[in-house]
Parts: sequence; C-alpha cells; structure tokens
Amino acid sequence: MGCGILVTSEVVVAPTLVIEVEGESLTQVFLAIFFLSLMFSFVLTRYVRDFASRRGCVVIPSQERHLHSTPLPRLGGVAIFLSFSLSIAASAALASYVPRLHSAFSPKMLLTILIPASLVFLLGVYDDLYNAGPYLKFTVQAIAAAMLFMGGLRILNIPVLFGNRQLPWFVGLSFTILWVLGITNAFNLIDGLDGLAAGSALFSTLVTFVVALLNGFSLVTVMAIALAGAILGFLRYNFNPATIFLGDSGSLLIGFLLSALALAGAQKAPTIVAVAIPVVSFGLPILETSLSILRRLISGRPVFTADREHIHHKLLQHGLSHRQVVIVLYAVSAVFALLSLFLLWPTGSSLGLVLAVLGIGVWIGVQRLGYLELGELGRVAQRTLKQRQVFINNLAIRRATEELRAAHDYEQIRCVLEAAFRCNDFDGFEVKFKLFPGEPRPHAPDSAAQRSGEVSFAWGKARGPRTLDGLAVWTLSLDLVSSSNRRRGVMMIHRLYSQRNLQLDINLLATAFPIALADALDRVLQHSVQVIPLMGQEGEFIAAQAG
Repeated sequence: MGCGILVTSEVVVAPTLVIEVEGESLTQVFLAIFFLSLMFSFVLTRYVRDFASRRGCVVIPSQERHLHSTPLPRLGGVAIFLSFSLSIAASAALASYVPRLHSAFSPKMLLTILIPASLVFLLGVYDDLYNAGPYLKFTVQAIAAAMLFMGGLRILNIPVLFGNRQLPWFVGLSFTILWVLGITNAFNLIDGLDGLAAGSALFSTLVTFVVALLNGFSLVTVMAIALAGAILGFLRYNFNPATIFLGDSGSLLIGFLLSALALAGAQKAPTIVAVAIPVVSFGLPILETSLSILRRLISGRPVFTADREHIHHKLLQHGLSHRQVVIVLYAVSAVFALLSLFLLWPTGSSLGLVLAVLGIGVWIGVQRLGYLELGELGRVAQRTLKQRQVFINNLAIRRATEELRAAHDYEQIRCVLEAAFRCNDFDGFEVKFKLFPGEPRPHAPDSAAQRSGEVSFAWGKARGPRTLDGLAVWTLSLDLVSSSNRRRGVMMIHRLYSQRNLQLDINLLATAFPIALADALDRVLQHSVQVIPLMGQEGEFIAAQAG
C-alpha cells in the first residue's frame, strides 16, 4: 500500500512539475528572443546610422513640415529588418532544443509573412532613397497583401457587418487588402516626430504578443516578441533628440508586419478578439489616418498631400515641447493598448465600457485639438438638426419677395418687410432710398427725416433697442437696384454679435429680394405722381403732384 501511495504521489506531482518547467522554459525562450533582437537592433542601428551618414543618405530639413534642424539619416528600417530577421533565424535554430518552440514554427506561415514583408521593406528602402509615388506604394502593398491572402492569412468574415456568414473570396480579398493598406500606411503617417511611430508600434506589438500567447503559443508569439525587441533597440537612437529616422523602410515594414500578425493571430482567436483587439490596439495610427483623410476631403485638398495638421503638429501648436508631445502620445497609445486587453474577456458590460471610454476620450481629445475642418463639419451637422427653422426663415424671405412684387403702397412695403424679419435671426433693418424729381415724400410718421431727396425708415425687434448705436453688431448692406438698372437706395440689415448661428440662406437676401424691394419702391413712388398737362408760359408741360 505504501508503494501504491508513493506511485500515486509521483503520478500526481510529475505533470505539475512538467508544466512548471515548460512554463519556465518558455519564459526563458521569450526573454532570450527579446534580448537577442534588442542586442541586434542596438548594434545594427548604430552601424546603419554611421553608414547612411557617410554615404549621404540623409533627410535635409527643406520642407515646412520637417521638424529637425540638421540632416539626419533615414534608413532606420534597415536595422529593424535585419535585427528581426536575425532573431527569427536564431529562434529557428533554438527550436531544435526546445520542443514546444519547434512545434510553433510553421515554415509555410513564416514564408507567408516574411516574403511579402521583405517586398514592402524593399519598397520602403526605395522610397527613402528615391521618393516613390503614392500609386507605386499602394500597388506594391496591395500585391503584398494579396500574397498574405493566398497564404491563408485573410479576413473571412466581419461579424459586425455581416454576422457569422463567411465572405466570398473576392470580398475577403478586398477587405484583406484594405486592412493591410490601412494599417501599413497608418504607422507611416504618424512617423512625424522622433520616436513617435516606433514607440506607438511597440505598444501595439506587445498587445499582439500577449493576445497570441493567451490564445495558444504559436509563431505569432515568437515574431511579435522579436519585433518588440528590434523596435526597442532602435528607439535608443530614435527618441528625441534622434540621430536616425525610421524612414519609410521602417514605418511601412512595422505597419505591414503588425497587420499580418493581427491576421495570423485572428485565425485561432474568438470573433470579438479577432476583430476588436487589433483595431483598438492600433488606435492612435488609425485615429490619425481617419482624421487626415476626413480633414483633406472636407477642405477639398488631395488626400495624399502632406501638411502640418497632424495630431502631433496640433499638440506642438498648443505649446508642448517635442519630447512632451511624444510622451503624451505614448500615453495615448498605452491607453489604447490597455483598453484592447480588456476585450480578451469579452462580455456585454466590458465591451460597452471600452467603447464608451474610447468614444468619449476620442471626442474630447479631437475637440481640444481644434481642427477647423471638424468645426465646420459640426456647424453643418448643427444646421442640419435645425433645418426646420432654416426652412421657416427661407420661406419668409421668399414670401416677402413675392409680396413685394405685388405691393401697391408704401405702408404695405413696410408691413411686408417687418413680417419677413420679425421671426428670423436678424435684429433689425434700416431702408434708405432716394426720391427722384417729381416723386413725393411718402407719409411716414416714424421715419427719420433725411436730407432733401432721401427717405429712411428703421425697424428693430422688441427684445432690443430700435437704434443699434453703441452695440456690437454686424451689418449686411444690400444695394437696391431695380430691374431697370436704376439704383434706388440701400437696405442695411443688422444683427447683434452672439453665439446664435444664422439659420438662413443668405443667397436669398442677396439676389431676388433687393431687386423686388427696389421695383416695389419705384412702382409705389411713381404711381403716386399724376401728370396734369398744363401749358406754361413758354409752352412746356408742367407736372403736378396729386394730393
């Protein structure tokens, strides 16, 4: 019996020891891969920096958007690519001694990612040296994305849009290419400050590593930790003040690798994890890309033009230093990364909380940046919500225009104008018009007497004084020119400065309305004159005014 107990004890304890030893072994493997990649990157970045400087492969601060003051090399992506490749090769060699690591290496998946990644890297090197055009960049990136799709790394369904239905291959190919293009160029777009793109990518890479590790040890875990080490080693030379830039060879490579690793990790992940976590963890570059496209579309500028309106430029304009901006955006990237990890255990409450925090945070942050284009978009949205009042005000001006065309006396003109402006957003008006020879001065007890041959009358809303003297107002002046091209006078429309938006189509006031008013004044004043043929002493006719 004692032996039986002893054997039972050994059987129970042995698996636990194996698991613990295997866990410790994997931890050591991860640390070894990370520090190996870090060391490679630390050494190679210095070598690439010096080599590029000697060969003149530098960025000269010749454009307005450049924030550096001295020429700096921009081939940092070469060091990251070499460090990443060497650490993956070392990991493959180490796999023969670690069975669990050996089982994770899939030659097919490794080639599926590395071959198109190398193509994108070469594209970035070419762009760093010779400035590739946007269409060439997108074409090569699309080819690389198609290679991922053919290798099995593809978007099969989008539950948020299509439920759990599997997409047709051509739709899946389109979404896969769109995903790869978006993420690849998103990291390229935020590469505007020392260490910004690399630091943001580091947070996203660590999230990719954690998610892949928790969903089952695989090649994605090894590649993510190797990429994290390569990025961190490069940051030693790229953080402000930088001595080397990431360049398109680095930003495009990192963005492509992260988009590919997200696709690879999604193959085994639950639906919500596969969809939401990569999007949230890449939050800063995705937000920057979305804002840039939206801004340029609203302002009518080409989407591919460079400007100084990126998030980091806006923060610099708010008075932050270069390093402070980078640290703030590191914090933003860290928040996105932490929120994405909450989705590892998706429930209705956690998903709602993450989406609420993200939505509120992004809204407040974008508002504080003060983009003019988004302010204009908000104004249009507000005007759309108040479209009913716009309709009412516009119809009042249209109705007044029609009634002026039928007005038959001076008092009726006054009533039409007062009715048109009583309910809109203007606070008062004043009409000044000339009296041509033979035209009588109209009977208007409250009109202000002007110099001979001119009449004026004014009106103001009850909530304010009839006179606007001394108040902060703006005035719209309309020349009253009749359809016969005779200038009758001027109408000045006043509005107090306030936060109220003008809910009226100003074109209605500037086109048909002043012509109708001038014609009405011509008609009323001329009809009030009756010509009685009397023979004067020298035989000419004398005009006599009736009344």
